Amino acid sequence: MIFEGFGVGPMEANCYIIGCAETKEAAVVDPGAEGGRILSRLEKLGLQCKSIILTHGHMDHVGAINEVRQATDANVMIHSGDADMLTSPAQNLSLFMGSMLKFKKADRVLEDGDKVQVGNVLLEVIHTPGHTPGGICIKIKGGGIITGDTLFAGSVGRSDFPGGSHNVLINSIKTRLLNFPDDTKVYPGHGPESSIGAEKKYNPFL
Repeated sequence: MIFEGFGVGPMEANCYIIGCAETKEAAVVDPGAEGGRILSRLEKLGLQCKSIILTHGHMDHVGAINEVRQATDANVMIHSGDADMLTSPAQNLSLFMGSMLKFKKADRVLEDGDKVQVGNVLLEVIHTPGHTPGGICIKIKGGGIITGDTLFAGSVGRSDFPGGSHNVLINSIKTRLLNFPDDTKVYPGHGPESSIGAEKKYNPFL
């Protein structure tokens, strides 16, 4: 497997590239900004993006969808709870930042437990509402978990945006994430990576 993450845009949202070393197929998770940079990394890695997977619908995680989709013809995927954020600048919060982001509807609407195949790499959708109604984490079979804005190193996602709930968020983390082995890597939507064990032990919110 090929795996790479890097911060994009003014909010430094982490964008992840997951690639299959055998088939050269790839998924891009959360292309929040800097579409040209994302496409350049795909080219340098020799990968063809087939899927764009969104952990949630906020502007800092979706901003470069059109640039990546137009260049690759990849399918855009988002959980049903956040699907309307793609077509509503108010819901994806860009309306309040003056950018008015609006996209086509998703090609695939995800639900909890859905699988996404990236060549020989299998991804599983874990619904973790709280930051947004349709927030998801992505479990990489045999690897770590991309946690979006649900769980960070030493912190958790905000819950004061429309549709957010701190109690729901904490419940999602405790019931859907902390049951994974302690050595499971955590790849968050912002900031450095961590592990499930480290968050159990040191995260003050948990």
